Amino acid sequence: MNNENKTNINWYPGHMAKTKRQITENINLIDVVYEVVDARMPYSSKVRDIDNYIQGKPRIIVMTKMDLCDKKETTKFITYYEEKGYRVFPVDLEKKKNLNDLVDLTLKYMEAEMQKRLEKGMNKRKIRVLVVGAPNVGKSTLINRLVGKKVVGVGNKPGVTKELNWIRINDSLELLDSPGILWPKLEEKEVAFNLAALTSIKEEILPIDEVVYYILSTLKKYYPEKLEKRYGITDMTIDTYEEALEKIGQKRGCIVRGGCVDYDKVYAIVMNDMKSGNIPEITFDRIENTIF
Repeated sequence: MNNENKTNINWYPGHMAKTKRQITENINLIDVVYEVVDARMPYSSKVRDIDNYIQGKPRIIVMTKMDLCDKKETTKFITYYEEKGYRVFPVDLEKKKNLNDLVDLTLKYMEAEMQKRLEKGMNKRKIRVLVVGAPNVGKSTLINRLVGKKVVGVGNKPGVTKELNWIRINDSLELLDSPGILWPKLEEKEVAFNLAALTSIKEEILPIDEVVYYILSTLKKYYPEKLEKRYGITDMTIDTYEEALEKIGQKRGCIVRGGCVDYDKVYAIVMNDMKSGNIPEITFDRIENTIF
């Protein structure tokens, strides 16, 4: 890792350490793990130390927000993870596609184990699935879609789920929902900014002007046509960042008394566009920039 991409951000609230302890305490009850990852940042949103506490349980990487990602770039990560031996299951939670296939795959994972129970004269029981991942990657939406109704809170900010919670899906499957977790130190600068840009860490952890600059400059680098379409910006550097904010402010009516642009309102607009998925078909991670 070069020094330019190093940081030492430590946003690790006490509830995250508590959640990991509780998962460790309950892991013997778990049959299968759904590791939920945001398809727009399939590297940055993958929890680094997850292997330490799922203890080798069968795992499915459930890649959410496929409707919002750049499928060409995200597919490179899917291929990489599959080559590493992971089972990756992409889902479009808005269109509710292939969720039954996810349930069927989970049941298939446990088919042999359940057969052994029956042969030993043991009662049939539900398969227990742990749902785990970084904050705001779509865990709650996934659960609500699987259940078919709203059973857990959903929000476009981190920290909505507070406690571990068992949820029945059907006669064969129940889920253990868990609060979003990270790892103690966000040492990779790009990872930290991706998590901030796509709202997996709270906005106040990094300077909002730097996060918005990162968003706009990343769009300029990878998706210049989207930057122009959404904000009317055709070029931007660190030297012209203020001009870009002025242009967005003028276009969106973020004007205060005296005709000046309200930068805070501009920051809020850009962050809300990311939260709400108003700029689709983007993936901020790049396979060639990652450190596996």
